[in-house]
Amino acid sequence: MKTTQIPFQKTGFFSKTMHDYLEKNKNIQPFYNNFPDISGFHNQIEEKQKSYRLQTRLALVDALKNQYISFETSEKTIENIELIKQQNTFTITTGHQLNLFTGPLYFLYKIISAINLSEELSEKFPEQHFIPIYWMATEDHDFDEINYFNFDGKKVSWNRKDGGAVGRFSTEGLQEVFKVFSNHLGNSKNAKYLKELFSDGYLKHNNLADATRFIANKLFGEFGLVIIDGDDANLKQLFNPFVKEELENQTSFKEVSNTILELEKNYPIQVNPREINLFYLGDDFRERILLEDNIYKVNNTNITFSKAEILAEVDENPKAFSPNVIMRPLFQEVILPNLCYIGGGGEMAYWFELKAYFEKVYIPFPVLLLRNSVQVVSVKQSKKLENLKISQEELFLNQYDLLSKKVIDNSEIKTNFSQKIEFLQNQFSDLKEVAKKTDVSFINAVNAQERKQIKGLESLEKRLLKAEKRRQRDLVDRITLLQNELLPNQSLEERQRNFSEYYLEYGSSFIEALKGALKPLQLEFTLLEL
Repeated sequence: MKTTQIPFQKTGFFSKTMHDYLEKNKNIQPFYNNFPDISGFHNQIEEKQKSYRLQTRLALVDALKNQYISFETSEKTIENIELIKQQNTFTITTGHQLNLFTGPLYFLYKIISAINLSEELSEKFPEQHFIPIYWMATEDHDFDEINYFNFDGKKVSWNRKDGGAVGRFSTEGLQEVFKVFSNHLGNSKNAKYLKELFSDGYLKHNNLADATRFIANKLFGEFGLVIIDGDDANLKQLFNPFVKEELENQTSFKEVSNTILELEKNYPIQVNPREINLFYLGDDFRERILLEDNIYKVNNTNITFSKAEILAEVDENPKAFSPNVIMRPLFQEVILPNLCYIGGGGEMAYWFELKAYFEKVYIPFPVLLLRNSVQVVSVKQSKKLENLKISQEELFLNQYDLLSKKVIDNSEIKTNFSQKIEFLQNQFSDLKEVAKKTDVSFINAVNAQERKQIKGLESLEKRLLKAEKRRQRDLVDRITLLQNELLPNQSLEERQRNFSEYYLEYGSSFIEALKGALKPLQLEFTLLEL
């Protein structure tokens, strides 16, 4: 195994928002609290310790024990749950949807980032305990985003009627998905493990939340991962004061809207708040709560409440109130002794909208950490990159740009069109000085001629490049094939592939390799040669 890190900024797959965050640009600084470094975690520990109550710890431990009651649990996970009772124990959290069979590869990277960061902080702060948490997004209702995974370029899908929180979905119908997936796997030792993991997860559990807990627990339980389901009446009861505050005052809408006015001066906005950022959750529906003429209405239903009735409903039926993307982060930070949230670039972008809201309701805003990203490269692929003289950073170039660069580098014709265009611009610069002494029409004519000649040179450059690509067809084909293998659909493979492709080849050593390679606080992209 060989690992190399390169800056996230060099891959071309991360936004300006993330670049500025990683570089601590002054424009993004007002929108986060402590930065993900050792100094930042020292400050975060002090903030969280002052605000998080022992009563909440004990309620959280009881809820977690109840959630794990019918699951085989590792000693490390049991120990970690017990440690939460202690006031020097803190959590490192990542979250993800309940994608079929974990969905894209980065599901693994998120969780391993949380595990590795917990271990690193335990070394840096030996008087504290740090527990990795996977927050299952059981209350999501966007089934189209989770009902498939990709395997060997094929889409393995689960088709069923949509409706309600996905964690409550019955696993009925996944027998057919299992048959399709099994046919792709073969009969190797690793294939048998994957078949068993899928069948034990989905065919022996009644709902998607339990199935996902089983699979994540099988993959990561030995590292002490604690899996939490927020769709829990006892946990939601802890959040009741914030639910009532939202229903009465709509604070999240006000605070997030004000933040967006400042944030959008430099960055795109990820999500926009609604007047009330709560859903009402039933067995087969999850609908927005609307406030119209002092009546609370559940969208697309006949359910209505007066103010007194809905506040009473919060107390009597806390599980019915489901936070949306704006309030879910607050729910997490209220019920967990959490220091850090680990997520992808899109997740970080909407968290930046929330800091003022957290401050308004007196909850510490967590450290935000961009999750580890990985490009897996086989020894054979690495050798091909070397033979084609493609550097690790060049691998991530747009394919047109990569091919153009390599064809030019390999060409016997050595001509630099950039230099020729620069020379031409210098010539016209002198001519423009002469033109200033005449009239406007002559200046316009000079500018037009400059544009025409530069355009002509650019056209010639494209024609020469096209001719060279035809002449070097073998090189073009080899580069195209290799980059397409590594970056399917010209995207990071972690967004396209499922872990089962690599597990089929490498078995448990794949997870062990990731565990050894990922360094969350290095804040760099990882290339992993296997």
